[in-house]
Amino acid sequence: MPLEQKAAAQRRRTALSVGVAILFGLSLGVLLLPFGATPDDGGTPLPKTLLLGRELAPNDAANQTALARVRSYLAARFALELPDGSRRDLYLGELGAELDKVHLASLTRAARDPTSPLLRGFLAGAERRPLTLPVPVSVQPQIALKKLRALKDELDRLPVDARLDLEKRTVVKETVGRQLDIDASLLAIQTALEHGEKSAKLVFFERPPRRLAKELGAVEFGDVLGSFETRYDRNEKYEARTYNLRLAASKLDGYVLLPGEVFDFNEVVGPRDEASGYKVALVIAQGELVDGIGGGTCQISGTLHGAAFFAGLEIVERYPHTRPSGYIKLGMDATVVYPTINFRVRNPFKVPVVLHQTVKNGVVRAEVLGPKRTHTVTLIRRILEAMPYEEIERPDPQIAHGVRVLGQRGVPGFKLRRYRIVREGDHAVRERWDDVYPPTTQIVRVGSKDTSGDEPAPKDDRHPEYLADELLIVTQGPEGDDAGRDGEFESREPGRFGTAGWTEAAGMPYYKIREETAGGNRDKPSKQKEKKPGSR
Repeated sequence: MPLEQKAAAQRRRTALSVGVAILFGLSLGVLLLPFGATPDDGGTPLPKTLLLGRELAPNDAANQTALARVRSYLAARFALELPDGSRRDLYLGELGAELDKVHLASLTRAARDPTSPLLRGFLAGAERRPLTLPVPVSVQPQIALKKLRALKDELDRLPVDARLDLEKRTVVKETVGRQLDIDASLLAIQTALEHGEKSAKLVFFERPPRRLAKELGAVEFGDVLGSFETRYDRNEKYEARTYNLRLAASKLDGYVLLPGEVFDFNEVVGPRDEASGYKVALVIAQGELVDGIGGGTCQISGTLHGAAFFAGLEIVERYPHTRPSGYIKLGMDATVVYPTINFRVRNPFKVPVVLHQTVKNGVVRAEVLGPKRTHTVTLIRRILEAMPYEEIERPDPQIAHGVRVLGQRGVPGFKLRRYRIVREGDHAVRERWDDVYPPTTQIVRVGSKDTSGDEPAPKDDRHPEYLADELLIVTQGPEGDDAGRDGEFESREPGRFGTAGWTEAAGMPYYKIREETAGGNRDKPSKQKEKKPGSR
């Protein structure tokens, strides 16, 4: 065979081999692609279709299969994931999750129709992969938002500043707070449902603390810069109030106040509610003692106010009660109501100070700690005027007809003036405040109940007549040989308002109860030495 003919025959054989190889390769490629059935018209093969992670056969039963599968998904438990790795399991019905059956039927039809926009758009892509159908489930916003708001109350966490453990003399590390982002969490849940997932991550804002442990390493707190004490009743009847005292004191004990910083009582102690662990105890509301959540917290703020006063801290915000309190000296209380009425002090020194408060053995004691004390602080309190209280009668259907019971002892109102003198060597600074306590109405309950038996009458209010020294002088300074505890001296003059029987002598309606003891709840003198007015 001529050479040219041999070459031509070889070219024909090569072309045939390449053609066969191409045909085989195309056939193999079609077999390997994730396509399912071929449509009846013999056109483009349908891609493999997935719903909730499982294949959905492209036949007439596809819609019923999909419907059963999604309903099973909705009946299962769903998890809400927290940043710390914990979970809150619930049923999707609790979020108002609903299946859109019309949309589901439309999706299953479109997955079998090559002319549908769904398949045409999918087949136009270069990548050949299974077609994953979205899960047509949505949540009702009103139901989901209500659930998320309830979770927010449970999951939100206030930041906790680093503080000092004064007993162990160690630093307690700070805690980062968090706040649930309801809108972002709702979007995360909806996205997870569309993808058929069994959980969603809740979204939180971080709330960083103001005080970090690394800032407290060199704080000195070896000396008492100022202190104050009040008493509480240890009787079992007041167990809830004592619990509240200890809880509130624990929130601020060991708190470090850097130079120039302001201590905010409501911010540090936080809400006084059941969610925060507080119990029901007596509180003052519109001049009357009534049960309320968190009763006793004001004794913590008032005692701290006394310590801050004698430490020379700047009193930024402080309000007296609507009636004098039996546990604290008139003019030294500091009422607080979360979040509206606050007590705030500022550290004016060039060094940090530490707040220390304890509740034990019937005594609430507050201290402001720091380096060695070099200043002396004097309180001068003078009552300028007493305002008479009124007496009212209230019919009481629970008491036998004609029986009179003292429901609330009347307390006069007072106008007083307070001075604080801070002395450091030859330098002295004087401040003045005027306080007003409105009168507390005396309430007599008059029985209106028809009864034929001899029923015992309720007990009278056992609070005695309120006594307060007209002039009170208290000084705290560095301890010396002739000084009492905390370097304190105290001087008092009963004057017009400190002698038993003064309210009756002033023409106020005084209600005498059986077995009444002489005296009253005068400002209790400290155990320190008493000095004459004007002395140091």
